Amino acid sequence: MVQTTRINTCIDMKTFYASVECRERGLNPFETNLVVADVSRGSNALCLAVSPKLKAQGVRNRCRLSEIPREIKYIIAPPQMALYIEVAADIYDIYLDYISPEDIHVYSIDESFIDITPYLKIYNMDAMSFVKMLVDEIAIRAKIPATAGIGTNLYLAKIALDITAKKNKSHIAYLDEETYRETLWTHRPITDFWQVADGTANRLARMAIYDMRGVAHGSVDLLYKTFGVNAELLIDHAWGRESCTIADIKKYKSKSKSVSFSQILPRDYSFDEARIVMTEMVQHGAYELMKRHVVASRVCIYVSYTHSEIPSTHAAARLRVVTALNSKFAPVVLDLYDSYVNRMVKIRRLGISFENVVDEGCEGYDLFTDMENVEKEKSREHVVLALKAKYGKNAVLVGTNFMKGATQRERNTFIGGHRAGDDTK
Repeated sequence: MVQTTRINTCIDMKTFYASVECRERGLNPFETNLVVADVSRGSNALCLAVSPKLKAQGVRNRCRLSEIPREIKYIIAPPQMALYIEVAADIYDIYLDYISPEDIHVYSIDESFIDITPYLKIYNMDAMSFVKMLVDEIAIRAKIPATAGIGTNLYLAKIALDITAKKNKSHIAYLDEETYRETLWTHRPITDFWQVADGTANRLARMAIYDMRGVAHGSVDLLYKTFGVNAELLIDHAWGRESCTIADIKKYKSKSKSVSFSQILPRDYSFDEARIVMTEMVQHGAYELMKRHVVASRVCIYVSYTHSEIPSTHAAARLRVVTALNSKFAPVVLDLYDSYVNRMVKIRRLGISFENVVDEGCEGYDLFTDMENVEKEKSREHVVLALKAKYGKNAVLVGTNFMKGATQRERNTFIGGHRAGDDTK
């Protein structure tokens, strides 16, 4: 495979949420035991982030509060998603002082890929010096510690960040294909590598493959038989190859579109309680479709139970219409829920996906649809959306939102499924 060598970096804010909370308190995240968690969810609340000092004591990120050893004393900071988004925007502005947005791909709220190739000549710096300058700027101006990987492709930049940078005092590491094979081919566990999940590792283990060297020298036919077309990416990554560039990412347009939502319930819910939440999720999804000026013709639901040994439920149905109206989606969704969900087992997670999403200009109904009622409902819902936009998401509610177990009123104050940080709304 012929590739044009470019130099990329992947920069990650260390335990971002926890570092922001330490900054707000004037504390050093490397000297402070702090977790970001919503204590209102009880002792099993998920820790969205733990400070570097806690990590050094063996407390893993994304653990539960109940899993932190009792002898460790720590500060609990409630999530403030609005603040984290603001700080992330400030860090992006730092990048823009040196780099064009066309060369930046924001991978997540705290991690970005940057093609730094043209800027090394502009600033007359080598890759390590340029990236160190960016990391130092983030530390000085945003007061957030960062780690960085540098690579001759996006994959190597990510691996340098995830695996190699942790071992360096500077928290910055460089990899090209040669140094990747020299230093990481026998690295274990293989799940430390980007996009190698437990399921992939388990299937490789059945082939007696436990590291990237094993993948690189494994049977190509067997790999393709096991992983299908995904084997090509796995084999390329085993050799440290990656053809995708940031320019490719910028040009990519998804062929299939969907609008999806999910939530972890605050406690174990009964069948009937979770049905109330699913009803809210349909309504919320319909509003979101209207806000985006799109319509859909297929809907899927997902239900996960408290006891992990019980398989989760997935069900889907195609509508006879292409719409954004709750009155058309709700009966279909609730029929799926009533027909497929286990009534005898407690429920902990719900999801819904509106699929085959297209522009609202493609809206369509069958001959049995009362178009006068459709227009009335659309007009009413647009008024509701306008009121919510002006006065807040809880300005207009329905009776379901006040039923026991309903979650939408509280979730309307969240950002990204977590508390925004302002409980006055």
